[in-house]
Amino acid sequence: MNKIKFVALSLFGASSLFAADALMDAATKAGLKPIPSEHKAQMKLIKEFQKGITVEKAELGKKLYFEPRLSKSGIISCNTCHNLATGGVDGVSAAIGHQWTANPHHLNSPTVYNSVFNTTQFWDGRSPHLGDQAKGPMQAMPEMAITPKMAEDRISSMPEYVAEFKKAFPKDKNPVTFENIADAIATFEATLVTPSKFDKFLSGDAKALNKEEKEGLKVFIDKGCATCHTGHNIGGTSKQKFPLIGEYKHANLGDFKGDKDGTVKVPTLRNITQTAPYMHNGAIWSLEETVKTMGENQLGTKLSDAEIAKIVTFLKTLEGKKPSIEYPMLPNSTAKTPKPESK
Repeated sequence: MNKIKFVALSLFGASSLFAADALMDAATKAGLKPIPSEHKAQMKLIKEFQKGITVEKAELGKKLYFEPRLSKSGIISCNTCHNLATGGVDGVSAAIGHQWTANPHHLNSPTVYNSVFNTTQFWDGRSPHLGDQAKGPMQAMPEMAITPKMAEDRISSMPEYVAEFKKAFPKDKNPVTFENIADAIATFEATLVTPSKFDKFLSGDAKALNKEEKEGLKVFIDKGCATCHTGHNIGGTSKQKFPLIGEYKHANLGDFKGDKDGTVKVPTLRNITQTAPYMHNGAIWSLEETVKTMGENQLGTKLSDAEIAKIVTFLKTLEGKKPSIEYPMLPNSTAKTPKPESK
């Protein structure tokens, strides 16, 4: 009897592993790609997307990421809207910037985590990589509202920063440039990757996900969610018409209609449990409602409550391990440092 039971359990185990292998294969064929857990492999992957990464540049970029003097008012940093302690977002529907100004198009701040894997940056996808993207918020009047010259003047007025720029950009005669400021910030941002248990599963660990999570992944693939949410970032690599079908019920919140062709960047789903509110205009606070809306407006299908619950169960597996970030101590201002401007 015990032998029969052992054989039955063995067959059940083999069947489960076969099903897991089939699901891994389906996920891979759908374009889903893992982030390695091992640091060396992780850095190799990151360098495929962000060139010229060095320790010196990343450490300098970390300081600049938290540097409020890169805003006109001297009180807003990259971390203000992309808070690393709260999922890389600010947690409000529309980003708040200079002079307490809400984004004029009522656009929601995307997460900075894993953004190195995005090949389209900003909601309209106008920037191809982080180095280009980093320049935008600093110069935007409703955000940090600083000019390139103002940024260069403030940073170059602090000897500690000048010394660090010389180390990070040793080939440059005058290294404190707006281009290099953005490059350093982008280099630090490139290190903000968050591998999750989903990545372990996709890399071959059949036990990394439980039965319910695997069922959720299968529904996610079968319903067509992975048609757009692909790649290492489960999004961020394409733009799509939105809404593709019907009418988005919150379309009148803000005036953003996408790029000139009406397409919108497909956002990442990684750490989505931490990045509410959702959608480009931050109109929806519930993850379940977001899945329901996307089903109707992008897939043209009415997902059942059970299907929505299964997809949400899978999405929770994308909550990854955050890198440990020690808040940096920034250089002192000097008598030559231009003063903050509130207007």
